[in-house]
Amino acid sequence: MSLTREQVDHIARLARLNLSDEERERYREQLSAILDHFQRLQELDTETVPPTFRAVESHRLPRPDEVQSSLPPSELFSNAPDVDQNQFRVPPILDF
Repeated sequence: MSLTREQVDHIARLARLNLSDEERERYREQLSAILDHFQRLQELDTETVPPTFRAVESHRLPRPDEVQSSLPPSELFSNAPDVDQNQFRVPPILDF
C-alpha cells in the first residue's frame, strides 16, 4: 500500500510535525513499507493458532502476595529532603 503525499501531510499535521520535502518523501516510503508489511501479515491464516497472552510462554510464577514488615520510619525518611509528621513534604504544584 503506497501512501500519497497528501496522506503523509495529514499524518504530519495530526502529529504536529513540520516536515521538509525530503522528510515527507522519506516518511512516505517508510510508512508505505510498514503498511505493506502489515498487509502481508493480514494474509496469514491464523485460524488454527490459539489466542495467547504472551508470544513466548513463561514458566515463572509470580511470588506469593504475603504481608511483610516494612522499613522503620527513621530509615524510610533518612534520605527525604523534607519531612513533617512522618510525611514527605513536597512543593505545591497547583496555585489556588
